[in-house]
Amino acid sequence: MSEAITANARPRRSFLFVPGTGTDMFAKAIAARPDIVCVDLEDAVAPPDKDRARAATLALFAALPPAGEIELLVRVNALRERAGLADLGAILDSAAPPPGLMLPKVRSPEDVAIVDELLTQAGLPTRLQVIVETNAALEAAHEIARASPRIDALLFGAIDMSAELRVEPSWDALLYARQRLVHAAAGAGIDLIDVPFLDLNDASGLEAAARAAAAIGMTGKGAIHPRQLEVITRCFTPDAETVARAERIVAAFEQADSGLVVLDGKLIEKPVLRSAYRILAIAARHAADA
Repeated sequence: MSEAITANARPRRSFLFVPGTGTDMFAKAIAARPDIVCVDLEDAVAPPDKDRARAATLALFAALPPAGEIELLVRVNALRERAGLADLGAILDSAAPPPGLMLPKVRSPEDVAIVDELLTQAGLPTRLQVIVETNAALEAAHEIARASPRIDALLFGAIDMSAELRVEPSWDALLYARQRLVHAAAGAGIDLIDVPFLDLNDASGLEAAARAAAAIGMTGKGAIHPRQLEVITRCFTPDAETVARAERIVAAFEQADSGLVVLDGKLIEKPVLRSAYRILAIAARHAADA
């Protein structure tokens, strides 16, 4: 199995935020078993509380409880703001930095490249997920998706994006933006996570939104509460037939002498193999949680 192909092959179907001022909620978020838990220093924290939230978050990661297969991130403040620079500086100086950062309000690939360079200078293996929620970022989505080998996923920030595009945050109004990000993420071989569904009492609406996102090529969706996770996980988990085909594709490549194989009369190339590994990673996690 190629390390380059499988580096990002892990489930990213769902994530939960924990506010940096409420790190006591972290253990409950882990227990809910999303694929990602992210401590939020940005939107969930009022300006007067930024310093306190930053200190609490770094203390949390210094004494990190076991999380198993759950991916752990910190959403820092925008790096064009003083709070974001303070977040990044504290993380770079920390003896126990978080394993991943979520970068909001990115405008250009240079924003990501600067973070990559600073992490490299500090000798940190920290991974990155990038929120696309500005018009500038949407325009540069393909370049941003390839701005660093640390990037594991893009995330679509629909609320801020709708304000920038002067539209309501409806599915139809933002369909082009989502499809552009699908193209960018797929081209870079990374995941793409959709915005959380904000109506906690509309389970059918959540399922419709999650299925629509999955149908256009998005790989996961955020949640605002643990009770949304079952629906989201189900919508982004491959069925048995899809898993069986992925197993056959992987087996065919592992037995082949070249980067091309023919399966059921169809030519299969490396991008399909990368997708197959991701499907199998999701299936393995789903089986472990069953």
